[in-house]
Amino acid sequence: MKKYILLFFAAVTCFSACDDILDRPQKSSPDDTSYWKDENTVRLFVNGFYANYFVGYNSGWGTAYVPLRGYNFCDDLTKTGVQDLFEASVPSSRKTANSETALETPEMLAEYWGPTWSFVWVRKVNILHERLEEMKEEGKLSDSEYAHWKGVACFFRGFEYSRLVSVFGDVPYFDASFSETDYDTMYKDRDDRGNVMDKVYEDFQYALENIRESDGNQYLNRYMAAGFITRLMLFEGTWQKYHNLDADRAKKYLQMVESAGDYVIRSGKYKFTSDFRSLFGSQDLAGNEEVLMYRHYDDALAVRHCIASYCNRNEGLGYGANLSLAKSFICADGQPYQLSSLSDADVLDISDMVATRDPRFEATFWHEPMVTSPTLLYCCKFIDREGVNYYGQTPPAIYASNTNTNDYPVMRYAEVVLNWIEAKAELAESYGGSAVTQTDLDASVNAIRNRPLDDEAIQKGIQQTAPLTIGAIPDDPSRDADVSPLLWEIRRERRMEFFGEHTRLLDIKRWKKIQYMSGENDPDILRGLWTDFPQELTEFLVEDKIGVLQVEKEDGTIVTYDGTNASQMVGYYIPVSIQDRDPFTDRVYLSPVGEQQITEYSQKGYKLTQTTLW
Repeated sequence: MKKYILLFFAAVTCFSACDDILDRPQKSSPDDTSYWKDENTVRLFVNGFYANYFVGYNSGWGTAYVPLRGYNFCDDLTKTGVQDLFEASVPSSRKTANSETALETPEMLAEYWGPTWSFVWVRKVNILHERLEEMKEEGKLSDSEYAHWKGVACFFRGFEYSRLVSVFGDVPYFDASFSETDYDTMYKDRDDRGNVMDKVYEDFQYALENIRESDGNQYLNRYMAAGFITRLMLFEGTWQKYHNLDADRAKKYLQMVESAGDYVIRSGKYKFTSDFRSLFGSQDLAGNEEVLMYRHYDDALAVRHCIASYCNRNEGLGYGANLSLAKSFICADGQPYQLSSLSDADVLDISDMVATRDPRFEATFWHEPMVTSPTLLYCCKFIDREGVNYYGQTPPAIYASNTNTNDYPVMRYAEVVLNWIEAKAELAESYGGSAVTQTDLDASVNAIRNRPLDDEAIQKGIQQTAPLTIGAIPDDPSRDADVSPLLWEIRRERRMEFFGEHTRLLDIKRWKKIQYMSGENDPDILRGLWTDFPQELTEFLVEDKIGVLQVEKEDGTIVTYDGTNASQMVGYYIPVSIQDRDPFTDRVYLSPVGEQQITEYSQKGYKLTQTTLW
């Protein structure tokens, strides 16, 4: 739906807001009694959810829930100096400061990739549920209309609670609105995350059974909902497994991922028919068969963003892709670089990696070291091929400032099939599910690897990656001993496919692999690729870089530029003043609630339990 960012502001005016413990909008406003007339008024109200949940590239300079700029706290990205630290103490407050702002601009906790301690959207969707019941009783909605919109309401309530649980674990569950004087409800303590997610499971089940398969161009339909459900239930299913919570719930949630994925796959509606770069740099994703849902940007409607600007080579970001991420890319022969038979597969400089790796490496990064990246590996993923050609020039508006208009694929088929194949593998290995077959791999990992290449990639000699074969799964020497070779390759596929997007931190959290964020555990997160400065970046061999520029040799020796040893400046680039983040413990998997929230409860005679380990 091309105009949902504009419709969003129209919809939220139906409700005023109040600042209290739940940051919730009022149950009614002067327009509420006359607003709910028919299906069209319900649709307008629901449009208000789109900009909060289907953020895309956000708008203007917005960075919450957007690729590259919003999702930069993870083990794929490195900056100069000390790496971003995990939260070390309980914050004074952990809620949205203003509830009206919460209904206008999505907020995101950068270290948790999820929402603040705010239930404004829960209340908003519960009000929707209640109005739908009233409209059905009054004959304003037919049975089929009611079922669809209740399914939509269930989907959004499940979406919100999935995100809240991913950040805080146990949270209070509300399935109805309540008065401001109902303190017993307002100040209820947290509910167990398993019980909350069982309610989410029920909501998602209803959504999968009742949302329309088609409801108009870019309006939420059952296929889109199923795609998001594979994402959200995969998170919780694997969290339940790897955090040793409840095996039955893990199995149930993963089975929902499999069934929702089956629904999308078996429809035959989606295919891998475009090259990788076009998914992110296109000015119009309409008709792209890999995209279930996208956010459209339009200069004429003043709907623009800034993310392409940070991929135009002129603009620098505070973060760059590191050696650990680069090493994870599979070689074109389908082998990890240590096992590959390709010539120079073990040479970890940018040009050789472009030539030997999966095509997504070339489509994601510039083919030469760039000084505008702190690691010298520069991301060009979220811009089209033309947009990178204005280096050193003033680019057109669509590639500069906050006037970018390329579309974003909010939900794409690649995510659905990767969520699906991971769930199937988990079910097979731990919960008695059917073994993953070659047909399953061909419908997921191999279908992605068989994406078309664009002309520029073909001219560079880029080759599609060899398929993953069930009888010959690579055994990566870097594989964690507690992860099977098949799951390791599925996880690798996610890391290649979703760089800079919404998955990495949440993936390593649900797998209980937060130690990947430690440079002591993985020194490669503190390094750039192999760089020959005398040949590739002579502009670094200047007086200002004396005592600053450093490289690491294969044997671990660190060489510092002293003005006379230019020929020795060949090795893995060490970002300026690089330091590992401070040590952290398992408590960083979840966020604490703020002191203010606990105090507000106690002042009313109630108790809000602090997050475990905090």
